[in-house]
Amino acid sequence: MARTNPERRQALLDASIEVLARDGARGLTFRAVDKEAGVPAGTASNYFANRDELLVQTGHRYYERLIPSAETMGKLQGPRTRETITELMTEVVERVSGFRTGYLALLELRLAAARRPELQALLTQRVRADLDFNIRNHLTAGLPGDEHTVALLYLALNWLILERLTLPGIFTEEQAAELVRVAVERSIGSL
Repeated sequence: MARTNPERRQALLDASIEVLARDGARGLTFRAVDKEAGVPAGTASNYFANRDELLVQTGHRYYERLIPSAETMGKLQGPRTRETITELMTEVVERVSGFRTGYLALLELRLAAARRPELQALLTQRVRADLDFNIRNHLTAGLPGDEHTVALLYLALNWLILERLTLPGIFTEEQAAELVRVAVERSIGSL
């Protein structure tokens, strides 16, 4: 029987993110999640029917934790300039990079998705919805560029985040900030 305590469920999913980031997908067991969450053995198995469900729900939790703030979303109402986009993209890179274990867990989920069709379907749907949300917001706000601008920035900045989290010596903070600016400039083209 699945438990319905939402705070406990979130704590277990947050613990799953930490386990995935530290131990990889193979290390994600109910026992490891219980230990990370500091709950009695068997707790996670009361909330998730099986490991696949735990993987899928962990993917959902990652995205829940990365929802942009109202302040960030409010910037879409600001000036419709390249500088506004640069500011928004810098915020995204910082927000995602700031949740290091979450991003590393997502990478583990993506690797596991190559072997688990249900997880692949979830991540495909979730990432596509996220990209569509960003494209819609960009176009609705009247920011410079088009849907290809958003897709190119998504691809470029995700790799920048990966470099910052896995090989932090590749780019300094200043270089990373400059790369965000250049990515925005080049994806928009001349105005």
